[in-house]
Amino acid sequence: MVPEAEVRDVLDELQRLRARVPLLSGALAASTDGLVLAHDTPGVEAEGVAALTAAALGVSIRMTDATGRGGFRELLVRGGSGYIATYAAGSSAVLTLLAEDRINVGRLHLEGRRAGARIGELVDAALERTERPARAAPPRPAAAPGRTLPQRPT
Repeated sequence: MVPEAEVRDVLDELQRLRARVPLLSGALAASTDGLVLAHDTPGVEAEGVAALTAAALGVSIRMTDATGRGGFRELLVRGGSGYIATYAAGSSAVLTLLAEDRINVGRLHLEGRRAGARIGELVDAALERTERPARAAPPRPAAAPGRTLPQRPT
């Protein structure tokens, strides 16, 4: 799980992104398994979008693997009234953006890729800190010559 401080940093990044790109109607950062990390998605159910993003991500990863196109980077879906763009955000998160139909798609990609990279750095660093052991175990005492200490299962 991502600590609260980093979640706040991710939300700040989403809000800055929406301020820079006025035709974005929503921004969501989620884990690759569909759990919401942070969102700025007025009028949209963030949990549902995160779950659908995870499903689309699974299909996208399989497509890139099957066609030899390398690892997943981004996915763009165009609907009748706008776009849904999903970008890789580090090793364990994705950024999904909701945009109006009039958006400049090149700008959407530019800003989405930058924000995805920044969010990925935040999330990956937070996960690395939480997965790292707090302290190393104390050294075991040395046995007297010719004797062995009983070993604890590891």
